[in-house]
Amino acid sequence: MKNTRKATVQDVSQLAELFDQYRVFYHKESDIQAAENFLKERIERNDSEIFAAESDDKLVGFVQLFPLFSSTRMKRYWLLNDLFVNENYRGNGFSKELIEEAKRLAKSTDACGVLLETGKSNDIGNKLYPSCGFEIYDEVNFYEWTNKI
Repeated sequence: MKNTRKATVQDVSQLAELFDQYRVFYHKESDIQAAENFLKERIERNDSEIFAAESDDKLVGFVQLFPLFSSTRMKRYWLLNDLFVNENYRGNGFSKELIEEAKRLAKSTDACGVLLETGKSNDIGNKLYPSCGFEIYDEVNFYEWTNKI
């Protein structure tokens, strides 16, 4: 049975495994304990909203959103920062279900929208997001400053 729901602190152990797979996908060193600590802290501090995808009582994917604000719109935005589905469960609609959870969160919190970024080389994401109603916004330049400690 396929299902999506808000993640809780009781899900952290399973979520950490998925989060670790996600980070490894982005060329980071595996560290399940640090992933567990990070996710537990986000949930306990209400720093983010995490939704999990389940199949037969096993977590198989997640989406994590962080709150932002638009000064010009004077409303909340949600940053869809992380979206991941275990490779064995891809192609079954879990990503779209998780994105729908993100959109429901935006509506229920009266947010003006959901923002995300993905690499130009992410062929799957660059097909997925428009199919879920996202529009590419190319009217601005995106800049990043990184604190290299």
